[in-house]
Amino acid sequence: MNAPNQITLGGWMVVAALVASPAVAQEAPAPTDEAATEQAGDPGDFNRALRTVEEDVHALKEQVFRSKATLQLLQEIVVQGSATGARSTVWHENKLGKGYTVESIRYFLDGQPKFTKVDTNSGLDDLKEVKVFEGAVPPGSHQLVVNMRLRGSGYGVFSYVKQVSLTVQATTTFTAEEGKSCAVRAVLDERKGLGRSFTERPAVQFETQCVRLSGAAAGN
Repeated sequence: MNAPNQITLGGWMVVAALVASPAVAQEAPAPTDEAATEQAGDPGDFNRALRTVEEDVHALKEQVFRSKATLQLLQEIVVQGSATGARSTVWHENKLGKGYTVESIRYFLDGQPKFTKVDTNSGLDDLKEVKVFEGAVPPGSHQLVVNMRLRGSGYGVFSYVKQVSLTVQATTTFTAEEGKSCAVRAVLDERKGLGRSFTERPAVQFETQCVRLSGAAAGN
């Protein structure tokens, strides 16, 4: 008979404890201006982190370029029996504005044609960046010649330039060394200057970068 009384009494004690100690809701204090600044972060830290990421991306790009060049050189050594440890890559890049249309593109390496395309219907304007040559070359000096035929594509009061056609030709030389890969980029762009005529503005600028291949391909 005592057990029910104890359970009933215990229940009343629990209820009494809950009534005697009500939960008091407290609002969290609003963050101060200093705390909000800490949560938002320092813009300078973000910019530094962004620059670090960009540097890492550039380093990875160069590493990929070296690795790819080494792999292709090894493939040529095995498949073609080539003993030379020099390579060359040639890129065509078009930065001309809409005032010009490219009708033909020709690349010659050491007098040998390596890339030729002709399209008089503005089809070559879409070739903003294209690899025109890649392969092993003998160590030593090499000559690259670029020849392009352009035509005006004016409209409105400038429609008369549609009758204007011009040839842009440029030459560069580079030295391929044993154990190195040279990338030559031919950039077709417009020269600045108010005194230049419509036919004088288009020009080709060359950018050359040579990097050393890995020791496996260079024989080191």
